[in-house]
Amino acid sequence: MTEFRQAAEVADGFHTEVIAPLVGDVDYAAGLLGWGSDVLGYDTARSTDHGWGPRLVVLVDADEVERVRKAVDDGLPDEYAGYPVRFGWDSYEPRHHVTVTTVGDWLRGQIGFDASQGIGVDDWLVTPQQQLLGVVAGRVYADDGRLAQVRDALAWYPDQIWRWTLACQWSRLAQEEAFVQRTHEVADELGSRVVAGRLVRDLMRLALLQARTYAPYSKWLGTAFARLGHPDGLDAALAAAVAAESYADREQALVTAYELVAGRHNALGITDELDPAPRPYFDRPAQVLQAERFAEACLATVSDPQLQSYGLIGSIDQFADNTDVLSNPAAFRKLIAVYR
Repeated sequence: MTEFRQAAEVADGFHTEVIAPLVGDVDYAAGLLGWGSDVLGYDTARSTDHGWGPRLVVLVDADEVERVRKAVDDGLPDEYAGYPVRFGWDSYEPRHHVTVTTVGDWLRGQIGFDASQGIGVDDWLVTPQQQLLGVVAGRVYADDGRLAQVRDALAWYPDQIWRWTLACQWSRLAQEEAFVQRTHEVADELGSRVVAGRLVRDLMRLALLQARTYAPYSKWLGTAFARLGHPDGLDAALAAAVAAESYADREQALVTAYELVAGRHNALGITDELDPAPRPYFDRPAQVLQAERFAEACLATVSDPQLQSYGLIGSIDQFADNTDVLSNPAAFRKLIAVYR
């Protein structure tokens, strides 16, 4: 068996030894981009059994697409580095996965619009973070500038949109933080655990937002969160919350996590400092952060009238949770109507 190397390393040699000579003497960009765990650098030996192999996206001028595409189709070897160049999986028939196109056409297929021509507020809000990662996270092996321009533009949210999405994420916590106790109170321990799990996921996504890091889809959310590094112990607190056998331990772990993300918020310096200490939920016995305080503080720093008009409904990742929507530009672009 071939010793496993991550796809980004395989694609490096694949580009240099195979693709670059086939492209020839024209300006172009090439990278491991788009779909797949390998784009995020999360692939392991397990990945090789499913949609994994030498592949690249090659971006050229429109008048060069057909020539380069034909050169690639005609010139690809059967194997590279011990891996088949033409591969399939599930119901997909084997074929090569070297995409030759223009930057505009590729972006429309990946995120639903041509970001090289500008990015509007609604474009940002309706584009899933996983799809943005497909543009900005992969390894680039050649670039005449056309790809760097787009990757720089999409690298992270503009400041006003970041502040607004932070407010919306805090609002998600505020909506459910008291339910861990209330479900327990009516002897619904399963419900209490489920709510706690939802809050843990939202806290992980909040931490990624605070760190200005796009969140991948659910399979890799924990991996991305872990790679942030957590010297304050947030990861341990969240692990304790989902592992807790009793309501008391569950609440204590969540309260610890709330204090930590509140401290991280204060360290950002984007609002006046807020008290991170937990408090009772009105007259009920639940201990909560009262996360709406943080939502309101973040929202108060948003001056963009368009964002202000949306309230706290959130970006697409904060109000939609269906893979068939979030992975399909034709579907998620329709949700611009939510904002318009």
